[in-house]
This record gives sequence, C-alpha cells and structure tokens, in this order.
Amino acid sequence: MAEQSTSVTGTGAYRQDLARSLTFKENMLITLSSVTPASSVFIIVPSVIKGVGGAAAVVFLIAAVVGILVAFCYAELSSAFPITGGEYAFVARTVGKSTGFALYVLTFVTGILIIGVISAGTGDYLGAAWPALSGRWIGVVVILVTGAIAVLGIRTNAIVTGTFLVLELLALAVLAVLGFANAHQPIATLWTAQTAAPNGTLTAAAAGVVVSFTATAIFAYNGYGTAVYYAEETKQASKTIGKTILWSLAITVAAELIPLIAVLLGAPDTKDLISADAPMNYFLLARGGSALNIAVSLGIALAVINAVIAIMLQIGRLLYSAARDRSLPDRVGTPLSRIHPRLRTPLTATITVTVIAALVYWFVPFPVLLLGSGASLVVTYILVGLGAFTGRVRGRTTKAPYRMPLWPVPPLLLLAAMVVVVYENLLTDWVPVAIALGIFAIGYVYYYGYIHPRRGDRWTLPDPVDEQD
Repeated sequence: MAEQSTSVTGTGAYRQDLARSLTFKENMLITLSSVTPASSVFIIVPSVIKGVGGAAAVVFLIAAVVGILVAFCYAELSSAFPITGGEYAFVARTVGKSTGFALYVLTFVTGILIIGVISAGTGDYLGAAWPALSGRWIGVVVILVTGAIAVLGIRTNAIVTGTFLVLELLALAVLAVLGFANAHQPIATLWTAQTAAPNGTLTAAAAGVVVSFTATAIFAYNGYGTAVYYAEETKQASKTIGKTILWSLAITVAAELIPLIAVLLGAPDTKDLISADAPMNYFLLARGGSALNIAVSLGIALAVINAVIAIMLQIGRLLYSAARDRSLPDRVGTPLSRIHPRLRTPLTATITVTVIAALVYWFVPFPVLLLGSGASLVVTYILVGLGAFTGRVRGRTTKAPYRMPLWPVPPLLLLAAMVVVVYENLLTDWVPVAIALGIFAIGYVYYYGYIHPRRGDRWTLPDPVDEQD
C-alpha cells in the first residue's frame, strides 16, 4: 500500500504547514515587488522604445488589455485552487496532470534564468553611483544576499519588499514629474512607430514589429499572478486572492504606463531618445542632471534587488510545492518539502534555488539566459487561458469564490491574442519559442518516465489547505 505523504491530512487536503500570517495588503506588497515596475521601466521598456519609438505607448496599452484577460483567468483559477504551487497547481487540476508538470518544469527553469537576467542589471545601476560595483560578481552577491533574506518569515519579507517598493515607486514618480513638466513633443508621438536606422535616422516600424513587441510589454507587466504562490500564507486567501491579482495589475499598469508616456512626451529629442543606448538614463541626464540620474539609478538598483527577493520567494515555494507533491525521488524530495519549524518557510527549497541560481548566473552567458527566459510567459498564459476555460467546462472551478465576468470571452480572447503574439514572435525570432517548447517537452518526458508509472502515490494533487486550520 502506498504511504500517505506527511504533508497531507486524513481528509485528503494539504496540511497547513506554512504560516498563514499575511494580510491581503501584505500579499500585494510582495506580488508588486515580483512585478517590480521600476525595473521594468528602466530595463525592459527601453528595448521597446528602441524598437518602435513612441508607439511603445500603444504596445503597453495593448499589453494592458491582454493583462486584464490574463488577470481574470488567474483570479478565478487562484480562487478555486489557492495553492503554493501557482500555475502548475491549477493547470494540472484543470487541463491535465502531465501538462501541469511540464508547466512546472518550464516555470522552474525559466524562473532560475530570470533571477540571473534581473541580477545582471544590478551592477549597471549601482555602477552609475560607484563604478567599483559594476562587475559581474555583484550579481552573484545579490543572489546570495536575497536568498538569505527569502528564507526569513514571510511577514518579514513583506516588510522588506514593501519598503523597497515604496522607493522604486518614488523613482518612477520622478520620471513622470520630469516628463510631464517638460512635455513638448506632439501627442501623435504616442502612436508613431519608429526605429533608428544604422545611419542614425528614424525609419517607420512595421505593424508586425509593433505586435511582436507586445510580448515584451506583457513580460514587463508580468508578476501580478504570483499572488497565488503566497495563498497558503494569506488569511482568507480564497476570498481575497482574486482581488489581490486584479489590484496588482491595475497598479502595475499605472506605475509603468504613466512614466513611459511622460518620457515620450518630455524627451528633448525623440531621435536621440530612440537612438540612446539607455533611453531612460538619457532622459534623466537631459532633464534632471547627473546627480538626479545617480540618485534614481540607486533606486532602480534597489528595485532590482527587491525583484530578486520576490522571485526567490516564488521559485522557492514552487520547488517546495512540487517536492511536496512527490515529483522527485524521496531522497531529494523529502528534504525539499520540509518547512522550518520556527520560520515556517521552505528553508531547504529556498537555499537550493539560491545556489542553483548563483551557479547558473555565473557559468551561463547572459545572452543564453535572456533567450531561455524569452518565450516561457506566452506558453504559461496559453495554459492559464486554457485552464480557465476547461476548468468551468469540466466543473473543476465551480466552488471558486471569485468568478470572472463575461465568461467564456476572457479566456477565449486571451488564447486568440497569444496565438497572434506567438506567430509574430516566430516571424521575428523563433529561437526563444523553440527553447520554451523544448523545456516544456522535457517536463512531459520526465512525467511519463518517472511519475506516471508511480501515479498511485506521486502527483496525487490533494485538495487545497482548509483555511480554517
């Protein structure tokens, strides 16, 4: 007879092993830190400005509409399955176990790569204030320090990330004020698609290029759905998780789109903005001077560190959840599924993620990190939309306290939008999509090679934690 996991109660639900101590607002602080709007504006938005010029505003508006569709799907699925495993947990229960596990592998691998990509940006912004801190080694230090913070109690992390979040929002406020105070570019700039030619002149960017950059903007907004990773640590999670996700998206869109519009309208010269190696720093130097650029750069460095903390929390809980579901051999999985008795956090899983992320960051070239993390989000959103649709059709989400409006329109529109984004990205650069699908396929191979033959006591997917426990 198969032995029951110690993380499952006699009623077939997960045990309340994590500390249920977060409020709705504290969960949102960590969630917004995972989005890290300031990092998106200074690290991701510039690539969109360089690619399509002023039409970056249109790109981010389109991405916001897609974000609303995604948020509706996330909110309903997270409300039905408030489980620390996040996307894999509800996709496995609505679409299928093998697909859920393949998504887990994709999420874990790309999560490790994203930690490296974001950490690499720390040295760039710290170096603006102190050149000695601009080396690659600073990224390793950031990963190790944030990993040490992530193992602490979840409320401690809410306070730390919340403090950093306030500082990064202040940096964005500086951008917005400077831009609107000096706005002199015509309003038509916001829908004029241009890019810089090799000779420095501006040329029109094709509509397909604009659409392809939507995937980048969607990535810049991404993170509001991570609220579900802290569901087992949030009070009344099933009732509040949907609200957390929707509010996090609304704040994210405002925090990124408003400064973007301000910069586009307030830049001294659109051509110089698009041609600049670092458009945001060009704008700050032109409108605020070197001292302000240094001050804001330090704020962005803190935002990057904040993002690494939040993602470390997320991926640590992802690994813990998969180990708790017995996806790994017991010799490996049992230690990873343990919770520290005093901190009530997945200590071993978080330390493991920290070590793996540091090693990957140091030994894997940055372009490979960037390529590997490029298209995973599109695959994830396709499965989130599919899960939200099939969840209702199959009756798996009928008990969800949050029900999206206008079902089935949001998931169907989301799936259609993702098909268009995938098509345009394949035309622009098929490699990131191929990498994401390759990692996804490895998940299927592992599932059918190891888990499925042992399906009697592995990957049984118990019910969510009873919130009364």
